[in-house]
Amino acid sequence: MRNMTTAELREAFLGYFGQHGHQRVDSSSLVPHNDPTLLFTNAGMNQFKDVFLGQQDNGYTRATTSQRCVRAGGKHNDLDNVGYTARHHTFFEMLGNFSFGDYFKEEAINFAWTFLTEELQLPKDKLWVTVFEDDDEAADIWINKIGVNPERLSRIGAKDNFWQMGDTGPCGPCTEIFYDHGEHIWGGPPGTPEEDGDRYIEIWNLVFMQFNRQSDGSMEPLPKPSVDTGMGLERIAAILQGVHSNYEIDVFQDLIKHIANKLNVSDLEHASLRVIADHIRSCAFLISDGVLPSNEGRGYVLRRIIRRAVRHGNKLGAEAPFFYTLVGKLIEVMGSAAKELAPQQASVEKALKAEEEQFARTLDRGMALLNGALDNLAGDTLDGETVFKLYDTYGFPVDLTADVCRERNIKVDQDGFESHMAAQRARAQAANQFGTDYNEAIKVDGASEFCGYSKLEQTGLVQHLFQGAESVQTLEAGSEAVVVLDSTAFYPESGGQVGDQGLLIAEGVTFEVADTQKYGNAIGHIGRVTSGQIKLGQSLTTQVNKPARHRTALNHSVTHLLHAALRNELGEHVTQKGSIVKPEYLRFDFSHFEGVTKAQLQKVEDEVNRQIRRNHSVSTELMELEQAKAAGAMALFGEKYDDQVRVVTMGDFSTELCGGCHVERTGDIGLFKFTSESGIAAGVRRVEAVTGQLALDKVAEEQTTLNRIATLLKGDSINVLTKLEGHVERTKQLEKQLQQLQDKLAAAESSDLATKAQQINGVNVVVHELKGGDPKALRGMVDELKQKLSNGIIVLAISKGDKVSLIAGVTKDLVGKVKAGELVAMVAAQIGGKGGGRPDMAQAGGSQPENLPKALASVSAWLEERL
Repeated sequence: MRNMTTAELREAFLGYFGQHGHQRVDSSSLVPHNDPTLLFTNAGMNQFKDVFLGQQDNGYTRATTSQRCVRAGGKHNDLDNVGYTARHHTFFEMLGNFSFGDYFKEEAINFAWTFLTEELQLPKDKLWVTVFEDDDEAADIWINKIGVNPERLSRIGAKDNFWQMGDTGPCGPCTEIFYDHGEHIWGGPPGTPEEDGDRYIEIWNLVFMQFNRQSDGSMEPLPKPSVDTGMGLERIAAILQGVHSNYEIDVFQDLIKHIANKLNVSDLEHASLRVIADHIRSCAFLISDGVLPSNEGRGYVLRRIIRRAVRHGNKLGAEAPFFYTLVGKLIEVMGSAAKELAPQQASVEKALKAEEEQFARTLDRGMALLNGALDNLAGDTLDGETVFKLYDTYGFPVDLTADVCRERNIKVDQDGFESHMAAQRARAQAANQFGTDYNEAIKVDGASEFCGYSKLEQTGLVQHLFQGAESVQTLEAGSEAVVVLDSTAFYPESGGQVGDQGLLIAEGVTFEVADTQKYGNAIGHIGRVTSGQIKLGQSLTTQVNKPARHRTALNHSVTHLLHAALRNELGEHVTQKGSIVKPEYLRFDFSHFEGVTKAQLQKVEDEVNRQIRRNHSVSTELMELEQAKAAGAMALFGEKYDDQVRVVTMGDFSTELCGGCHVERTGDIGLFKFTSESGIAAGVRRVEAVTGQLALDKVAEEQTTLNRIATLLKGDSINVLTKLEGHVERTKQLEKQLQQLQDKLAAAESSDLATKAQQINGVNVVVHELKGGDPKALRGMVDELKQKLSNGIIVLAISKGDKVSLIAGVTKDLVGKVKAGELVAMVAAQIGGKGGGRPDMAQAGGSQPENLPKALASVSAWLEERL
């Protein structure tokens, strides 16, 4: 048996199949394109799904890959077992070879056996084979052509050895190869009662797609039978490196030792180290493939994994963010498999650090609640209400809570948690019930032709009429309705661009269109009949609001320039996360993990305007999706695209997939100007901007404001900055002088107060409401009084309008009896406020000044009980 590193093994596999006519294909993204059925890429065949279905031709009939996979959500979810078993991971690499109507069973079996026994030199007597129970052909190949001992071959039922893409469609039998780790490990061969043990481990699965299952259950032979295989890189590496657990192979050991050194942990067998080592792999690669932490979908799964890793780091004693620092080591140990990750190291680290810091702020409080609940638990099950509170208030994913409970042999009331979640969803839905949701209520068969790219007027026939969700034959004047035409120049809301407005007209008929939406493949005009009557089959002329469409096109086109400029300035991690394009303004959300500085914004704005002045031609072209990607067109991760896409190119600066409306040349945009920048979620920023005349109006408005400021400062727009700096400096000097005067007054008043101190059980006590003064001076007054009184307790208050400022001070010799924080909190509670601080000094605020006299009067009695 050869001893190989994981990197050597990966290359040996790809090289072997490359020598046998297989096209070496790079791993696809962890975010499956054009497959809404998958949360993440979880098998090597995912990127070839359309090829197997005969819907795509990649130009080759044999392929080999080392595919990055994630199984941490949805149907394929290994998250709960990661760190506690020898072979469960959230992230793994799947080695595969594929035949698309080329070779079939005999060649596939021979390739697998030869690679394992000759290339890797695995002992033949250590291998065990399974076939589908009815697949005599595969069994015959194994026994009579490969020479496998019949006693080391099992026939297995459809549950484990028959693959299918769904209830209908391509399917076929499997043959699997297992490795025997030896008698010292409990377990039996596949198909025996002891098969769940760890002695016999599946290392390679060969799927033979040879049937097309029909809706009635019958199976027709495929015209081009194909092969799909998968072998876990980590599993076969463990065998070659002479270890039983995947976590003992080189890539994991390098990571584990690095993490242990960073966290000062000596026990390299600690399960938390394995959890962290696994999770940094999935998290880093998911972020590099465009996934960001969020509260839904793929982003929520990523958030769960990050927070689980952070919790295990906390368990090992981590007191500061550490998870993000592991990315560099990960890139080192992954070698060539990290070629897409390495250029994005900085942005991946920023995303991880932001999420880690956000969770750290609630981790201690959440763990305190959880540990308290577990310490006081009667029984062996944590109630669903507590699990929900941890999720809803502290951001604890359920599996993280279950992870902690498992360590203490406690079960989680999953049904109770789901009940609370259902109640929350119901409350959210009830709060959002408003109006008629036409997109949900209206179902339309058929399609509308959109011809609005080149013209704003078009004649179309009325196909459907809707009032609310009801289909009608006619519309009378005054009716609010939806009109569906077979052909229209109105653009339906899509890709962030709002729907067009305008008119539908005929002789004696006017329909004012307030919005345009898509209903399946049909286009509906939402609005009101202002005159005449509209009937099914009637011919109407569509007249789009030309000025509004023009302004919308300016804003839509500039988002493409903006996207490219942001990536140039901030980094290639920037990707679009949402947009709204209206006639009045544009809004653009993008991935970035820190605030954008004013200097960076100015550079982006300057770059966009530079590209506008270059007056690029804006061209559109329909092409195949893969052709578009090869041409450099940006595709958004997770978006579903048709096979044929519309590519919008702006000179040599921007190429994107887009179905929206655009200008003919970038110079048409005129001017671009930001109006705001903000953060809307962890790792997501938002900018708003205007273009064209509205941008010029914004510049004029700012100039008007500048002129008014100059007038107030008795200057002009040229010297206004110098004038303003002088005023600011004089204001600072006056504020300093004022503060000095207030400090003197406070010192004088505090001296007077010291002479009025009352005695409570031998302690000097000053309780006083100051008539005027600056709340900022209270701390100085308390310090002054504490020095004068030696042993004393002070409570001071200042009331201004409806706000009260409180402070309490206790000399050090008395903090064992009286805490300033408890004292000020007692007073604040009576005036509608709260506060806190150190035992010797604490402050508070309140909003009920009318209750202040009574609150201050209560201090003496409160102190008498404690002194």
